[in-house]
Amino acid sequence: MFGGGGLNPRKMQQMMKQMGIDVEELDAEEVIIRTADEELYFDGAEVTKMDAQGQETYQIVGEPSVRKTGADEAEALEDADDGSDDGGIPDADVEIVAQRAGVTESTAREVLEENDGDLAAAVSQLE
Repeated sequence: MFGGGGLNPRKMQQMMKQMGIDVEELDAEEVIIRTADEELYFDGAEVTKMDAQGQETYQIVGEPSVRKTGADEAEALEDADDGSDDGGIPDADVEIVAQRAGVTESTAREVLEENDGDLAAAVSQLE
């Protein structure tokens, strides 16, 4: 930026301070830059904030991971991550009914499906 390739870092800091440029290293855990088509995700990047006459500039040093964005992909992630089997009943609900009623998980799942996922009705039916 300043063409000071051979200067030592302390000397460079002194020169920048004389010119009214404050430099601060930020302890950033992650940086995400979103565009219309993708996200650039920096994990553990080095981030430097420079303030020159009231104008703040951020410099990010690191290798980003690229993630595509879009409604179709977001829906696919939600569907894959809902924690349920093919029946649409969440595994956590099956475990709750199985524990409360003292039955196997397969029996609990069947009764939950019969009761459209209603936990109270399933437990009542099994007790």
